[in-house]
Amino acid sequence: MTVLCRISGLSVVYAGQPAPALDAVDLDILAGERLAIIGESGSGKSTLARAIAGLLPSGARVTGEMEWSAGHPPHPGRELGFVFQDPSSSLNPVLTIGEQVAEGARQHLGLPWAAAYAQAQKILEKVHFPQPEKALRAFPHQLSGGQRQRVAIAAALAAKPSFLIADEATSALDMVVQAEIVALLGDLVKEADMTLLFITHDIALASGFADRIAIFKDGRLVEAGPTLAVLSSPRKIYTQTLIASHRDLSTSPLIKEPAS
Repeated sequence: MTVLCRISGLSVVYAGQPAPALDAVDLDILAGERLAIIGESGSGKSTLARAIAGLLPSGARVTGEMEWSAGHPPHPGRELGFVFQDPSSSLNPVLTIGEQVAEGARQHLGLPWAAAYAQAQKILEKVHFPQPEKALRAFPHQLSGGQRQRVAIAAALAAKPSFLIADEATSALDMVVQAEIVALLGDLVKEADMTLLFITHDIALASGFADRIAIFKDGRLVEAGPTLAVLSSPRKIYTQTLIASHRDLSTSPLIKEPAS
C-alpha cells in the first residue's frame, strides 16, 4: 500500500499544560487502510486525530513533521471528513437534517441546493437511515443518538472525501448501535476505497474490522502493526494488559485460544 501520510516525531503541547499531549510519535497511515488508534482517556489519540485534520487550537505548540503523499494536507470537508464523538455538538439544532447534510455538497462540490438535497438523500440512504426523504425535514432533537450519529457520518461524507476520521464516534451509543455504526463505517470506506482512521478506547470493538491498530498511552505510541499480529503476539506489557482486560465471563476473547 502507498503511504498516505508519514508522521515523524510529532509532538503537541497545549497552552498552559506542562506535559505534551503527544510525544515524538512516528506513524505511517496507508492509503485505503482501516487504522484504529486505541488508548485510554488522555492517551493522545484524539489529539493525533485533530493534528492530522488541522483542528488543533491556535495556542497548541506542534513540532515534528507530517509528510503527505499528495504534497499537501487534505482539505477539511472536501478531501477529509471528520466524525466527532458527540453528534449533538457537530449538528446545528436550528437547521434541518437536509440543510446540514446538503451544505457539504453545496459548499465543496459547487452543487445548487436542489442537487445538493438530492445528494443528501442518497447519502442518508447509504448510511441506512430509515425514511431518508422525511429525515431531510427533521431537526436533530427529533432523532435518537444512533440516528444523529448516522447523520453526522452522512454530513462527513457529503463531499465524497478520500480520508475519513471517526473520533470515538460510537462511545456514546449502546453496544448494539455501536456494532451497527462500526459495520456501517467499514462498509462505507470499503465501497468508496477511503482511508479510515478510527479513534477508540475499545480494543475489542476495533479488532473486528481494523486492518492495523496502533496503541497509545500517555501521549506515546506504544505498539503498532497488523491487527491479528498485535492481538495474537503483543510485544508490550501495556498491550497485553488491554487485551487481558477484555477477557472475562461476559466478553468473548479477541483471538482464538491455542488448542491444548
